[in-house]
Amino acid sequence: MKVIGIIPARLDSSRFPGKPLEKIHGMPMIGHCYHRTALALGIQNTFVATCDFEIFEYIESIGGKVIMTSNSHTRATTRTAEALEKIEGEVGETIDIIVMVQGDEPLIPPEAIKETISHFSDKNNDIVNIMSKISSKQKFEDKNNVKVVVDNSNNALYFSRESIPSPWKGWRKIPRYMQTGVIAFRREVLFEFNARSETELEQIESVDMNRVLETGGAIKMVLIEEATIGVDVPNDIIEAQKKMVGDKVMKGYL
Repeated sequence: MKVIGIIPARLDSSRFPGKPLEKIHGMPMIGHCYHRTALALGIQNTFVATCDFEIFEYIESIGGKVIMTSNSHTRATTRTAEALEKIEGEVGETIDIIVMVQGDEPLIPPEAIKETISHFSDKNNDIVNIMSKISSKQKFEDKNNVKVVVDNSNNALYFSRESIPSPWKGWRKIPRYMQTGVIAFRREVLFEFNARSETELEQIESVDMNRVLETGGAIKMVLIEEATIGVDVPNDIIEAQKKMVGDKVMKGYL
């Protein structure tokens, strides 16, 4: 089974322009995402997909593989799919599993990226998404954090920027999970997903994985214990900086 990691990244973010190159402990955030993915999947199987020459130059400068893509993409999944087609053309073989690691996940453990792969031994799993626990009421209420509720088998039921499950009876004892930007796809499922039109709940929540659920698909959610941060706004960089003090993974970058 051929597995690669693709890290889609762009500078033109509405909430935080230029964030992939914002530095955390002296390294651009996209560098942290690249190294952690490479630790999980290997340098030869790790690619950054971008439409920005500044990101392209940086990844090349650290010896990484980078694919230039169109600047018309509004979803990470379509940028990832374009990069996949180019990668397959270059390597001359078909990729089986694509682990998409968003370029704003600087704390994601390499083990979590690896964890997605094992779940494809179950032929019923076509999409595998990492989730982490939400530790505070502030993060639970923050609309920048995408929350997910799951069934008894840890399949996603719904994604929302609202606080779900409802905290109307108190928030401390309810399961509070945050979707991370680490999503693995079977090759054909990634292309099928992008071939479908955006759905109503996807647009309302601005969460593209709702398209899968609305059209009858399934997403296996995998819980990790480690705290993660999706960097959406400038203050998130400050929090990431603090949490990465003494980070053991960072010391092991290739």
